[in-house]
Amino acid sequence: MVHIPSPYRSKEEYVHAIFSSIAHRYDLLNTALSFNRDKYWRRFAAAQTGLQPGGYGLDVCCGTGMLTIEQARLAGPRGRVVGLDFCENMLAKARENVKKTPFSEQIQFVQGNAINLPFPDNTFDCATIGFALRNVPDIRKTISEMARVVRPGGKVVSLELSKPSAPLFKQLYYFYFNHLVPLLGRLGIGFDGPYSYLPNSLKDFPHQREIKELFRDVGLADARYYELTGGIVTVHVGTVV
Repeated sequence: MVHIPSPYRSKEEYVHAIFSSIAHRYDLLNTALSFNRDKYWRRFAAAQTGLQPGGYGLDVCCGTGMLTIEQARLAGPRGRVVGLDFCENMLAKARENVKKTPFSEQIQFVQGNAINLPFPDNTFDCATIGFALRNVPDIRKTISEMARVVRPGGKVVSLELSKPSAPLFKQLYYFYFNHLVPLLGRLGIGFDGPYSYLPNSLKDFPHQREIKELFRDVGLADARYYELTGGIVTVHVGTVV
């Protein structure tokens, strides 16, 4: 289990505090720590949604809005995308990021909770979640909620850190992830904590095969996953029936 330090009463409260504290440097550090691969990962995940021009997408736990922007790129000027997050600091950064793009008229940001989405059933053409499924208090409930608000035939897509399987690569990756990422993160934001949480959160996170089964368990059809960059991240896809 991820250690929840005092004075936080729950994982949700702890995660909120972490992301509130790093929102201002989150994008820069993501790009640096992923060696600029994060942009490719998000574009690949967005492509799996099948979102068409004029479509209506949802990005859950949208953070600074980078995956939301990729959805908007697909939806085009006639489409709409909603980005939802429970952290106001991250949403403020997301709004700032969107102002630098051509998509500001297409994107709406909403403060809300992934395990209780404030939308009616069958509202969206797709729903994504990027680098956040391991942070939610209930993974199954989050996937189920995403499926609930997507119309039949639409896609639910998760982009998340995962567990590489190739022996040598796995050893090198875990050395980097467990030792260098916390150090570089501390240098990047000026204090310890948030980037030590990152490797700890992955240790308890289910393997990509188990996440695929959770997609099936909540009723999503054609559940599958794609391992990217040697399995550093995995994109899961399921279809709402």
